[in-house]
Amino acid sequence: MAKIDIQNCLEDIEKVAKINEGKNLKYSIFTMGCQLNENDSEKMCGMMEKMNYTKTDDLQEADLIVFNTCCVRENAEDKLFGKLGEVKKYKEKCGAIIAIGGCMMQEKHIVEKLKQSYPFFDIVFGPHTLEQFPTDLYKIICNRKRIEDILDIDGNIIEGLPIKRDSNIKASVAIMNGCNNFCSYCIVPYVRGRERSREPRDIIEEIKELANQGYKEIMLLGQNVNSYLRVEKEKNIPFEEYEGVNSFATLLRAVNKIEGIERIRFISPHPKDFTDDVIDAISECDKVCKLVHLPLQSGSTEILKVMNRKYTKEQYLNLVEKMKNKIPNLTLSTDIIVGFPGETEEDFLDTLDVVEKVKFEQVYMFIYSRRVGTPADKMENQVPEEIKHKRFDRLKKLVEKQIEIRNKEYVGTVQNILIEGRSKTNENVLTGRTDSNKVVVLEGNDDLIGKVLPAKIVSEHMWFLRGEMWDVRSGL
Repeated sequence: MAKIDIQNCLEDIEKVAKINEGKNLKYSIFTMGCQLNENDSEKMCGMMEKMNYTKTDDLQEADLIVFNTCCVRENAEDKLFGKLGEVKKYKEKCGAIIAIGGCMMQEKHIVEKLKQSYPFFDIVFGPHTLEQFPTDLYKIICNRKRIEDILDIDGNIIEGLPIKRDSNIKASVAIMNGCNNFCSYCIVPYVRGRERSREPRDIIEEIKELANQGYKEIMLLGQNVNSYLRVEKEKNIPFEEYEGVNSFATLLRAVNKIEGIERIRFISPHPKDFTDDVIDAISECDKVCKLVHLPLQSGSTEILKVMNRKYTKEQYLNLVEKMKNKIPNLTLSTDIIVGFPGETEEDFLDTLDVVEKVKFEQVYMFIYSRRVGTPADKMENQVPEEIKHKRFDRLKKLVEKQIEIRNKEYVGTVQNILIEGRSKTNENVLTGRTDSNKVVVLEGNDDLIGKVLPAKIVSEHMWFLRGEMWDVRSGL
């Protein structure tokens, strides 16, 4: 698998670091979109801190302002342009460098709009040129000439970039980039490129190092994680098998063996690629969480066909039944799009029917948003906004009713909780998550942070559970 040589990147990090030495410069970063974007932002933060910038949330203090953009939904564009209008004054007042990166920069009409309406930016770069960011920044510092660093290609694998993670307990690890599915509503294949997997050795060694650093939970990331290494096999692209890893199922088993790691999650899989070996690995690996994200998008076979999802309502429900039979204590989360072009009332009722039958633990609901460049954007039978919103409200009502019922089932049970830290809304309590990703608040000392401990659930609320530490020996 082709990898990018980052030697120039590391050299330019050193050049910028020397220029910035002793200047007390600060940066702010705004991250939009998915966890892959968040992972990219952690790498940008790592590079910026190596270049002698320190992080600030106060824009007025920032000498460098970075936007890592998403283009999955239209409101991301509105958010970016709104923020750019806000930071213009900091550019004019103190000369802050403004860099705009991420998936949105792969859309030519967005870059053209930036040039016309927000010409004060300094750097634009895409997700394929992350390692060029220090070089672009060095050039801007030296000559202040605007830089566009966007590759209209699939990109190669980038290894070895510095990284500054947001947590010292949980870490995300990208295992692949890009997508080959071309769902008709989705812009991702056009901006992230085709599927390409990281070498097994690089993934396993990164996770071992995280375990050595004390990380307890790993989230494996990709647009379609359960097709890991599939393209390489189909196209005879050479890769080195490492510790038996030659598929997503064997990757789960290898990570499960790493000492120190206590929980493994992954996102996002595709239902059409959920093979039996992956189901068996989830069932048999004690560290793999039994909450599985299984994107539905629609419960209507007809709409799924137009979406190019490559499964039917019946196939999805059969897969859920198979997984529930094979995986003890399985819980499921999902994504659902409401108001896709051509969605009739009957189609929407099919979606409600699937939600009723599966009883998801979590549902991420979205009103369909048109994306320029996708087949769905050109479809003539767009659903009126009023109908979309009414259907969204009906789905939300059903989901919240199910969550309320499900939460009550937790009360009185003992759950293993990964304690993540103090609650952001109440410093007097700790917060953590169950295997099924339910937020739990409970009292305790800071020395519990980073540990997986049993807690008895004593009450439930819509978006969190309340627990008490549980002494296994005494039952108290």
